[in-house]
Amino acid sequence: MMMDSYTGFAYLYDTFMEDVPYDKWADLLSCLIGAYGENIKTVLDLGCGTGSMTLRLCDMGYEVTGVDNSEDMLAVATDKAYEVGKDILFINQDMRTLELLEKQDCIISVCDCINYLVLDEDIISAFEHIKECLKKDGLFIFDINTVYKYENVIGNTTISEDREEGSFIWTNYYSTEDHINEYDVTFFKKVSDEDGGLFKRFEETHIQRGFTLAEIKDFLLKCGFRFVTAVDEETRKEPTDTSERIYIVCRR
Repeated sequence: MMMDSYTGFAYLYDTFMEDVPYDKWADLLSCLIGAYGENIKTVLDLGCGTGSMTLRLCDMGYEVTGVDNSEDMLAVATDKAYEVGKDILFINQDMRTLELLEKQDCIISVCDCINYLVLDEDIISAFEHIKECLKKDGLFIFDINTVYKYENVIGNTTISEDREEGSFIWTNYYSTEDHINEYDVTFFKKVSDEDGGLFKRFEETHIQRGFTLAEIKDFLLKCGFRFVTAVDEETRKEPTDTSERIYIVCRR
């Protein structure tokens, strides 16, 4: 990620994100890779977080590597892979300066990781480095939260959730002028059961940027990618003005 986030929250992330449709996204990725890729063997999961998608890609038979900017998220991912007997390499790197020893057949990035690239120079740097890490004709598949989603679904809202192992308060602020979305997360992790429970408080701020498909196409073109297709995550058809999450396929 583009900031000092997903530190303490990393250890509660899977608990509070258990409704994220990883199986559905993994199936969509499999369909896109099958439709537009040839002889795809190596896949890099960029912004892999706690490794939920990385493990699913591994189960599909791909040789998978996970990359994330958060050491804490990678610590969780490594433990999860070990627990299920998966030998997966996890690397701590920033996508804006991504470097690999071996080029990949396919690089994927899901769960709105690209939305963390707030500045134009951030997204251009990331796309250029991603391109250099792909083999010739390699695929880059990623998703984005759209401007529509930030403006009409997430908006300026506050949500909270309370669990046995912890709780959080999520306050969202969105600027329609620059399409910047900021959300402040305050969460409490249980560290002891004594005296009814002792909780440690953490605070994090995350900043994302909403993109239109036209903006993304322009960035891809500037960085030398060939746009292949884009689909609405929900319908798997051509995106519309009310699409909330879009999957984009491009080729080096």
